[in-house]
Amino acid sequence: MKELIVLMISAILVDNIVLSQFNGICPFLGVSKKVKNAIGMGIAVIFVMVCATAVTFPVYKFLLVPMEVEYLKTIAFILIIALFVQLVEIALKKVLPPLYKALGVYLPLITTNCAVLGVTITNIDEEYGFITSLTNALGTGLAFTLALLLFSGVRTRIEHADIPETFKGVPATLIAASIVSISFMGFSGL
Repeated sequence: MKELIVLMISAILVDNIVLSQFNGICPFLGVSKKVKNAIGMGIAVIFVMVCATAVTFPVYKFLLVPMEVEYLKTIAFILIIALFVQLVEIALKKVLPPLYKALGVYLPLITTNCAVLGVTITNIDEEYGFITSLTNALGTGLAFTLALLLFSGVRTRIEHADIPETFKGVPATLIAASIVSISFMGFSGL
C-alpha cells in the first residue's frame, strides 16, 4: 500500500506528465483558458487513462505477449484509447452539451494525446502489475488535471495583467507555462 501511495504522489508532483515530462501540451495550452473547461478535460482524461489502462494491460499480457506480437502494442493501445474517447464524447454530447462544445477539437484529440498513450506504454515498460498500473494511470490523470487547473488560474491572471504588447497572447502563455513547469522542478527532491 505504501508503494502505491508513493507512486501516486510521484505521478502527481515529481513526474507530472505535463509539467515535468512535457507530454499532453496541446490540450494543456488549448483547454486551460477557463477553469470549468480544464476540469471537464481533466475528468475526461482521467476516465480515459484509467479505463484504457484497465483494458490495455490484459490485452498486452494475455493476447499480444502469448501471440508474440508485442510490437503491435502501440496500434492496439491507440484503438483501445479511441474507444474510450468515443464513449466520453457520446456521454458529454448527451449530458453536458456546453462542455462538449467548449472542449471542441481537443476532446477527440485525447485519442492521440501522448500523455494517455504514454501512461499505458509506461505501465508495460516498467512491468507494473495491474493494480500498480491503475494507480499510475489515476495519478497521471490527476497530475494532468492539476496542471490544467493551475495553468488556467495563471492564464486568467495573464489576461488581466498589464504586459507589453509584444508578449501578449502566445508568448506570455508560453513564458507562464515554463515558469509553472520550473516550479514543479522543486518536487524532484521528494
